[in-house]
Amino acid sequence: MSLLDFFRWRSDGRAEPVAPPRIEPMEPPAPLGRKTITAAAAIAIAMAAVYADEGGYVDHPADRGGKTRYGITESVARANGYAGHMRAFPKHCDAGNRVCADAIYGRFYIANPGFKPLASIEPALLWEAFDSAVLHGPPVPSRWLQQAINAECGAGLAVDGKVGPRTIAAYQSCQRRLGRLPACVAVLDRMEAAQLAYFKGIVARRPSQKAFYKGWTSHRIGNVDRKACGQGAV
Repeated sequence: MSLLDFFRWRSDGRAEPVAPPRIEPMEPPAPLGRKTITAAAAIAIAMAAVYADEGGYVDHPADRGGKTRYGITESVARANGYAGHMRAFPKHCDAGNRVCADAIYGRFYIANPGFKPLASIEPALLWEAFDSAVLHGPPVPSRWLQQAINAECGAGLAVDGKVGPRTIAAYQSCQRRLGRLPACVAVLDRMEAAQLAYFKGIVARRPSQKAFYKGWTSHRIGNVDRKACGQGAV
């Protein structure tokens, strides 16, 4: 509903004004002047960003993940039935390739961890959670998300690394309390602060990983523009 629709009862020329439509508070509207995007578009943007960051085939001797392509490690590809060389691991599925980066990311890094509702509610948080999940595994950013919601809105969520209906509902409650944009920015800030601390901890425990620190921080900290907040379609 646009602003004009909401106020049409005041200027439609009727002799008597009609009651305005009831606005339920359960789903806060997108901020005026901001575009919204579909869930499918939000997921496509998330994947495109990860592909741009991860690049193609990589086999760095200091990378504990071993051989990767598009950010998918060889062990994950094998666990999903891929038998070829990682240099040929496909980004997109087709009739000849049922195992691909798109399918693995969509299932194991977006749907299964419980991030998919964020594509409709707040795409910017999906982008942050998914990007971090690719690097650290889904439970890690899931805990950061829960901790951030607790810190900003006193949600009292169990920080168990499992994003489900309670976590999603708690974030929506946080949106209503703080506003869509402030809630998004605050949670993103806390998640990124947690990730920066996590990177520093990795390097402190395993100095060999210092080779990746600059890349991690330049590509993973500040990579989700706060101006992207508020594009959720619901």
